[in-house]
Amino acid sequence: MENNIIPSALTSGLVPSPADAPAVRWGILGAGWISSRFAQAVSQRTASTIAAVGSRSAERADAFIAANLEGHPEPKVYTTYEELVADPDIDAIYVGTPHSHHLEHGLLAINAGKHVLVEKALTRNAGEARELLDAARDNGVFIMEAMWTRFLPHVAAVHDLIDRGVIGEITTVIADHGQHFEFNAEHRLYNPDLAGGALLDLGIYPLSFAHDILGAPTEIVARGQLTETNVDGQISMILDYPGRQQASLSTTLWGATPTTASITGTLGRIEIDGAFYAPTSFTVTLNDGTTSRYEKDDALGLEFEAAEVARCIAEGKLESERITREQSYAIMEAMDQIRSQVGVVYPGE
Repeated sequence: MENNIIPSALTSGLVPSPADAPAVRWGILGAGWISSRFAQAVSQRTASTIAAVGSRSAERADAFIAANLEGHPEPKVYTTYEELVADPDIDAIYVGTPHSHHLEHGLLAINAGKHVLVEKALTRNAGEARELLDAARDNGVFIMEAMWTRFLPHVAAVHDLIDRGVIGEITTVIADHGQHFEFNAEHRLYNPDLAGGALLDLGIYPLSFAHDILGAPTEIVARGQLTETNVDGQISMILDYPGRQQASLSTTLWGATPTTASITGTLGRIEIDGAFYAPTSFTVTLNDGTTSRYEKDDALGLEFEAAEVARCIAEGKLESERITREQSYAIMEAMDQIRSQVGVVYPGE
C-alpha cells in the first residue's frame, strides 16, 4: 500500500480483464431492466455477443435491441422462450425474469442443454434452488447465480487485504441496502405473486456479502415489518458465527440508505463506499491511524460475471469457485429462515 494508494485489482492482475475472456453467444431470456444492463456490459466490455433476445412481445424485444445494442450485431428475436433456448447458435442463457419465474425459466434452458446464468436471487426458496441446481448437475451444464458483486475488482482487492492479514482477524461485518419505492401493489417488489419484498431483491446483497466474507452463519435473528401486500418492507438481521464473528445487516424498500459496507478486524477496518455491491472505492484504516485508499475502477460491472461464465465454460467447469452451487443454496436457505422469522410466505409455498 505504498503512498497510501492501493493498486487497482485490474492493473495488479488480481482480476483478469473481461475483454480477454473467451467469446460466448448469449441468449437473453426476459427483456427487462437488469437484462438491459447485462446486454450493455457484454456487448461493450467483452468479446461475447448477444446472439438472441427472448420476450413475450416482439415490440418490446425490438425496443430492447435498439436501446442497448446499437452498433453491435443485431440478435435474433424470439417471442417464445422455448424457441430461444432451442437455438443451436446460443451457448448460454441469461435468465433476467422476476424471482418467481427463475425455476421455470432456468429449467427450460437447462433441459435444452444450455449453460445458464440466473439473476439473483437464484429462486424463490431453497426447495426451488435445489431442484434447479440438481437439474443442472444431471444435465451436465454450467449454472451460476448472477451475484455480480463477487466478481468486481474492488471486492477482489478487499479479499486480498484480508488474506494478507492487513486488518487482522475479522470480527464484524456491517452492510445495508435500502431503496425508496412508492407503494404499488402491482410492482414486482410489492407483489407476492412475483416473490416481492426487500430481501430477495435488495437484502440478498448484504446477505451474500456476509457469506462471502464470513461463510454460512450458525444462527440468524431477523426482525422486520411487512407491506400492505404482506411482503417484507424492511428487515434487520444479525448473523452469528463461531468465535468472535458477527454480521449486522439491513434492507428496506422504504428509504434510500447509504448502501455501504464495512469489515472490521483486530488490526483495522475496511470501509466500502456506497453502493458497496457495485463498482466503487474503499478506505482502509488501521488501528495506528494509517489510512489507504482504493479508487473506483473503470467498470460497468456486469461484464465481470459474464467473463467468469465464459472462462468456466471454456474450461469445462460446471460452477464458479467464487459462488458455487452450494453457496447459492446456503444463501437461499438463510433467506428462507429470515422470511420465516418475519412472516413472509409466497403463494404456492
